[in-house]
Amino acid sequence: MAQLNAKRFAMQRLDENAALVLFSGGQDSSIALAWALTKFARVETIGFDYGQRHAVELGARSAVRREIERRFPALAPKLQSDAVVNLSGLGDISETALTREVEIAMSENGLPTTFVPGRNLVFLTMAAAYAYRRDLGVVVAGMCEADFSGYPDCRRAALDALMVAIEHGMDATFRLETPLMHLSKAQSWLLAEEIGGPRLVDMLVEHTHSCYRGVRSVRRDWGYGCGECPACDLRAKGWSGYIAAKSCERPRA
Repeated sequence: MAQLNAKRFAMQRLDENAALVLFSGGQDSSIALAWALTKFARVETIGFDYGQRHAVELGARSAVRREIERRFPALAPKLQSDAVVNLSGLGDISETALTREVEIAMSENGLPTTFVPGRNLVFLTMAAAYAYRRDLGVVVAGMCEADFSGYPDCRRAALDALMVAIEHGMDATFRLETPLMHLSKAQSWLLAEEIGGPRLVDMLVEHTHSCYRGVRSVRRDWGYGCGECPACDLRAKGWSGYIAAKSCERPRA
């Protein structure tokens, strides 16, 4: 009986050289995708349609994948299947500025109105379920603490707690990688350059989307966006910090 119980509760070991990237089409998840392609032999992507106002990001996903394959042919064979999961129910129960025509501002509880309760927790759970069936032992996500917009489900402690529950609930081993967790937005641009040089930085500027209002009609130095929402503000400040850091690297005459 002891042997049967031991066998029953032995966790399934998934492929540790295969990764699933939570991929929205935004700057952070695109950098996380590029990072994963340098670390793992097989990389798949998953995105979520939850009724977000900036649904234009879903279109950016295809553009980013296409441009990675075109600009980085050595990495292209590693980039494999993509899936988009319909989570419209999450949007239906979320009275937020990301899922409704609500003003983007700070709410009384100290969180921005763009906070979708449980979003990242749902995303990770769905991603793990998908990864389980496809033998993907690593989940890669672009959340970060250093420059996050006040979202508690971007904190590593919250994500780690959820991953413990997921492993126990699925009897399988998963590793969560968050390469941007402790980086500022400026540092994430520098990481992108370290990974793929100016070609990757240019691709991120032109093809990723971060603006909460979904604006793609205005092109700025750092990419497309309204220039006013919190996501644009973070991206613009990060770009300025990146340019300043690059200037400091240049040798003086």
